[in-house]
Amino acid sequence: MSQSHSSIRKPKTATVVALRLCDLCIAVPMALLFAIPMLIAALAIWLEDRDSVLFKQIRVGQGTRPFKIFKFRTMYTDKSRMMGDEHKGAPSEEARAQFQTTSANDSRITKVGKVLRPTHMDELPQLLNVVLGHMSLVGVRPDVPVQEADYTPEVWQDRHLLRPGITGFAQVDSTVETTEQRTAQDLRWVRNASVAAYVQTLLKTVTKVLKRNSL
Repeated sequence: MSQSHSSIRKPKTATVVALRLCDLCIAVPMALLFAIPMLIAALAIWLEDRDSVLFKQIRVGQGTRPFKIFKFRTMYTDKSRMMGDEHKGAPSEEARAQFQTTSANDSRITKVGKVLRPTHMDELPQLLNVVLGHMSLVGVRPDVPVQEADYTPEVWQDRHLLRPGITGFAQVDSTVETTEQRTAQDLRWVRNASVAAYVQTLLKTVTKVLKRNSL
């Protein structure tokens, strides 16, 4: 991937602090608000195949520091797949979910997963990542480490100046189709991050979720 751009200045401390306060003021109440739905989802996931509730994966965060991202598991694992012949032989979620987007009728998706994915409820555990400081509600979507090799050193450094986000400019822009376009929007967020842009992106995200559009 080739990208050329002028180096981005490190965001002002006041901006970083303001965004963090926004995260805490929104993510903590959201976690409490969705506590019961999340418990119900977790129980449903476990009851379906008696396997792990959460899917955890190493991603690259602020300052290029690795962290574990949390999601509700929506696909069969090697262990749970053994409960049904129709799932034997397919690669595990851990091996495949890093890079590919799955279709709604993918046989690896659990019954509960087919409910969670369209509503984006599988992303709710990332509120814990936000509260812990690994992520922000708005930012650049974090990549798995192997994907980081696709960026130039300058882009690689600039993408990690702020906390990665659950949603971001690239996710709410319906015109983004290529990796280059996504990267351009990611860098636009880092360059123009503000409370106003943060709130605007959250509102656009809510609208897309309510319309059940893909993020």
